[in-house]
Amino acid sequence: MTVTADFPQTEPRTVHANGIDIHYLEAGQGEPLVLLHGGLVSTNPIWTGVPISYASHMATLAERFRVIAPDARGTGRTVHCGGTVTYDLLADDIAALIGALDLERPLVAGFSYGAITATIAGIRHPGAVRAIVNHAGYDAFDPQSPAWAMSRQMFGGSPDATEADPEAAARFFSQSAEMQAVFELMKADQDSGQGTGYWKEYLRLGFHLLTQPPGYTTRDLGAITAPTLILVGDRDEVCSVEEGVRAYRALPAGEFAVVPGTSHIITPPLVELMVEFLDRWS
Repeated sequence: MTVTADFPQTEPRTVHANGIDIHYLEAGQGEPLVLLHGGLVSTNPIWTGVPISYASHMATLAERFRVIAPDARGTGRTVHCGGTVTYDLLADDIAALIGALDLERPLVAGFSYGAITATIAGIRHPGAVRAIVNHAGYDAFDPQSPAWAMSRQMFGGSPDATEADPEAAARFFSQSAEMQAVFELMKADQDSGQGTGYWKEYLRLGFHLLTQPPGYTTRDLGAITAPTLILVGDRDEVCSVEEGVRAYRALPAGEFAVVPGTSHIITPPLVELMVEFLDRWS
């Protein structure tokens, strides 16, 4: 399979679901695929070429599926109306979007926190989705995962932080030119979506999601009836292969795939495995 890096022609749209207006992009035809972005990014084409975003793979996916890619609540152009953002709320947003768009048991795939959302949607709304891809988002179901302390350090300035510290986050991401570039893109993206300086509120909203277990454990994955692929790179610094095996074994209809020499990013081989899995359940 050839992965096309160009961003495809998309239709920016909005649907009212679960009490908010959800902004989403739509591209392609065929079986519907609800595609959920990870942390720091949105559906904005500004992320094309950045490996923690699906933007570089949208054209490839749109050749096979009707891709529906929403901005998560409080991200990009989807406005949050107040209160704490939880994974339960994000999962209910996706179930409501599926209903509002009259999608009949679509495929759902996500990366990182988008994968967590997809998986919790499978737990909370077992009849709503046909198949799920959890790419590097299964660590959330391990309350002892080191990822929680890593995220508190990253976004709060300390492993014991209880709230976001945007300035500490800026210092953390300034450690390398690559990380700094991602951080600057995040600021430009979030501010263009919801106003100058919004990036700080975005970090505050996201802190709860990124630094605390969502209230589900690996055992809860047994409630997922949809076929589910656990997908990871063997050098992922957030999601270990060992955690992935535990998640896979807890799933009633699970599959597990590992790509060698790959960290916490989205690459063509990972996308190829995702497409092969989804094709079987289309």
